[in-house]
Amino acid sequence: MRFVTTRGRAPAASLKTAIVEGLAPDGGLYMPESIERWEAGELARLSSRSLVELAVRVLQPFTLDDLDVRRVTAAVQDALDFPVPLVEIEPNVYALELFHGPTLAFKDVGARVMARVMAALDVDSTVLVATSGDTGSAVAHAFHGVARTRVVILYPDRRVSPTQEAQLTLFNGEGQRTVCAYAIAGSFDDCQRLVKAAFADAELRRRVRLTSANSINIGRLLPQMIYYFHAVAELRRTGSGPASITVSTPSGNFGNLTAGLMAKRAGLPIARFVASTNVNDIVPHYLATGAFEPRASTATLANAMDVGNPSNFDRMSWMYDGDVDAMRRDVAGSRHDDDEVRETIQRVYHERGYLLDPHSAIGYLGLVGRGGQLGQVGQVGIFLATAHPAKFAEIVEPIIGRTIERPAPLTAALARPHQIVRMRATLDALRDTLVAGGG
Repeated sequence: MRFVTTRGRAPAASLKTAIVEGLAPDGGLYMPESIERWEAGELARLSSRSLVELAVRVLQPFTLDDLDVRRVTAAVQDALDFPVPLVEIEPNVYALELFHGPTLAFKDVGARVMARVMAALDVDSTVLVATSGDTGSAVAHAFHGVARTRVVILYPDRRVSPTQEAQLTLFNGEGQRTVCAYAIAGSFDDCQRLVKAAFADAELRRRVRLTSANSINIGRLLPQMIYYFHAVAELRRTGSGPASITVSTPSGNFGNLTAGLMAKRAGLPIARFVASTNVNDIVPHYLATGAFEPRASTATLANAMDVGNPSNFDRMSWMYDGDVDAMRRDVAGSRHDDDEVRETIQRVYHERGYLLDPHSAIGYLGLVGRGGQLGQVGQVGIFLATAHPAKFAEIVEPIIGRTIERPAPLTAALARPHQIVRMRATLDALRDTLVAGGG
């Protein structure tokens, strides 16, 4: 399997090269040159496979040239040591709970698998990541203790929740600072701009071997296909035999949705996706008008989705050859503001007894909210519940009028003293940090 760049101006690469480079030399994003379609019989037997078995099978076509099945299996078993349940919220509406990992967010899946695959590939590098909230803490935890790897995380100062910041900075006080998060004055887009500038700096990359672990890296993206297969397998275990499955994906940088579209290309029977966003509705706007118009991001309750120039749109456009009508056949857009989020969290909790975080609430709204995509007889909807509501207690608790019980990993992170390290929002400052060793 070779990996090609969305801009088509750089040579195809192996999996190891694509992971190490993160961003392709021509500034594009790596994609597999082909996506193998599963046989119908194999798809019919999805419910007979465990999460780990499905994960190995999903990754096999992409890792076969670089890793044997034994090493992939070991990596996946170590990474996916937590449950991913499918919970029925109301008739024909299910939440895929992706927040039972160590940092209580969906990004634990991709980051933990990627870290262990990199270790199996003997990758020696500095992982540089921009985060709008959850990616950074997932990457920090996933790579902490992984040999030959250093992690530098950039996050927008004062634009993540206190809980997210506690998790992000968990390892900042360690003497060697093999994992360190830096608060950047500005938005997530500013953090992402710095990361892209660092990757484009040829002199810097000669001095420091950089790779990324956010969704611009194909190594983070491929494992995210796993839980789409798992969702369909879990739905079938309930005995449901729907005529049509719609999946709503809360979206910011759009790696999560891109992974779902890749799963669909592999034959997974999902009829339609919903690109569910907050007011940073770049992709829903594109689907409505045909114009992709990035802009400065707006701060919202669902801060991990506050992205004004989603990187993975390059991959989505590449998959559909820039044909917006073709994309519309698979993807609908859905935009929701903070008032809708508050109302939905309150209503679903009081009427259904289910507690949503702001991001998951947007996923739910993409199915059944104003303009939601679920409504026809025979349709079943799954939304991705991407973060535990306790991570956003300062938002959710006033809405529902009670205290949320914090899971043990979150309690431990909040109890530890954490050190905030600030960095100027300049390439020179980032370059100095990287060359000096991340401390």
